[in-house]
Amino acid sequence: MKNKMLRIKPIDSLLGQADGAGSSLKKALGPVDIVLLGIGCIIGAGIFVLTGQAAAQYAGPAIVLSFVISAIGCAFAGLCYAEFAAMIPVSGSAYTYAYATMGEFIAWIIGWDLILEYLFGAATVSVGWSGYVVSFLADFGINLPPQLCNPLGTHLVQIPGQGWAAAGANTLAELAGKGIDVSTLAQATGIINLPAVFIILFITLILVIGIKESSKVNNIIVYIKVAVVLLFVALGFKYIKPENWTPFIPQNLGSFGQFGWSGILRGAGVVFFAYIGFDAVSTVAQEAKKPQRDMPVGILVSLVVCTILYVLVALVLTGVVKYNFLNVADPIAVGVNAMEGFGWLHPVIKLGAIAGLSSVVLVLLLGQPRILFSMAVDGLLPRVFRSVHKKFHTPHITTMATAFTAIVLAGFLPIGILGEMVSIGTLMAFMIVCIGVWRLRHTQPDRKRPFKTPWMPFVPIMGILIALIQMLALPLMTWVRLILWMLLGFAIYFLYGVKHSNLHKNSGS
Repeated sequence: MKNKMLRIKPIDSLLGQADGAGSSLKKALGPVDIVLLGIGCIIGAGIFVLTGQAAAQYAGPAIVLSFVISAIGCAFAGLCYAEFAAMIPVSGSAYTYAYATMGEFIAWIIGWDLILEYLFGAATVSVGWSGYVVSFLADFGINLPPQLCNPLGTHLVQIPGQGWAAAGANTLAELAGKGIDVSTLAQATGIINLPAVFIILFITLILVIGIKESSKVNNIIVYIKVAVVLLFVALGFKYIKPENWTPFIPQNLGSFGQFGWSGILRGAGVVFFAYIGFDAVSTVAQEAKKPQRDMPVGILVSLVVCTILYVLVALVLTGVVKYNFLNVADPIAVGVNAMEGFGWLHPVIKLGAIAGLSSVVLVLLLGQPRILFSMAVDGLLPRVFRSVHKKFHTPHITTMATAFTAIVLAGFLPIGILGEMVSIGTLMAFMIVCIGVWRLRHTQPDRKRPFKTPWMPFVPIMGILIALIQMLALPLMTWVRLILWMLLGFAIYFLYGVKHSNLHKNSGS
């Protein structure tokens, strides 16, 4: 059994897969498409929410440095992904890379783990999309029933001047502090988050129709949200007050992470998750026209572009508004308020956020089916999951299965639990990819590498350490849920995957 679990799939076999079982996937993506897929998945709620909150709580104006440090941390993993994506241009991302370097069992673990990143991620972002859409419509006097815009069982209260909010401990304490009796307020109980369900269904339809069509939709959305971000930067530049940047690094308040250099480091840990998504680019390697050239370009250029945008937004936001006023759910809107005469920019900013989150959902729902597709091609999942639509040349069965599960998660679960599972799943994937690149350099040093990760082994070691530190900082219950999720995955592998694996069949054992 141990030998079966450690079976490694030869890279030549993986490359042949692109011309065999997976050849029906349409090669339609050029370098611009791939870069925009990366930007589409990275820029989401992070730039519209995390920037202000991390500045207010941890780093002040020096949140700019936090973004740079975080980008460097992501770059370590990004360089490792780029080497693998160019060397093994097959759909499957970290799952495929682990199969080629650490064996079938580790590949199964990372494939099962990636569901946490992509599927749970799509559900999480769709819930955020729902919140922005509800707020956007309310600005125009269109108020959707709160029961149909929140997860099942969520207790809601209508706060005067603010709208509906979950009646959590913080909300109740805030109302009590203002002398408001909760029993006098309108209340409701969530049934299902229908806007979140809608966006998943709509994007799934696009994904089934075709990869090129999906890419075109993503490209349009990315242009919109980048234009909104640049509009905020351009208009806000002349409203910057240099005194808001003083001191640039606020004095530490006496505890680790409360401003000072330790605050910059903690801020980097918080905004790290604003970069999650670049790895999803590697899932479309099999549909790239020239993957050896375009995959590294897509991964690394998208990281660089997003870092520049994050830094510009952070500089303008903390320059327009003093950092201690930015600990709100919509810090960019606070920045717009400080720009006299630009009230019209409020709905535009929300539209940019909606566009940003839409493209994140699209790329995540694009990536997950291709991982399931690769696992089915290897025999670890039933053959039905390797089906490709005869007309559209897309993995329609896995796309619809992913959508159904995401709908259940987004419609009925709170965003907090979903978000923590996404984080730990992503970081585990980063670690395994960095280990895989390092290992393959020793086991197959002469293998052709169209792109080589520089400064070996420093880059993968740093990628491993940074991901591990981030994982250890997550709550204990997140680890408990991860263990339970993995136990379910182990059961599926040992009851089905290990017996039906193509490597097992080919070995004759």
